[in-house]
Amino acid sequence: MVEREDVHAAIEARRELGPELEPNVIDSFVERIEKRIAAEKRLPAQARRREGSFLLTLASLVLAIPLTGIAATHGGIVAMIVVWTGIVLVNAVYNR
Repeated sequence: MVEREDVHAAIEARRELGPELEPNVIDSFVERIEKRIAAEKRLPAQARRREGSFLLTLASLVLAIPLTGIAATHGGIVAMIVVWTGIVLVNAVYNR
């Protein structure tokens, strides 16, 4: 976000330099804002990926309980291995 001091500095610069240089002051201020926005857009993407990874892991564990029970009841150990291999692969592929 834009710091309060940056806004005050831009206003003071405009007052000191006068109306004839106002477009330059505004352009400089807008450029700084755009740089900060661009920098902030990069970070949340990483945070969203970590959040999505956590949610997928949590959902996998929640779904693993009934899937393991169903697999054990109807297919035995081989079906359980298939279910858990699928869960591990889904998480591994997503996190790459």
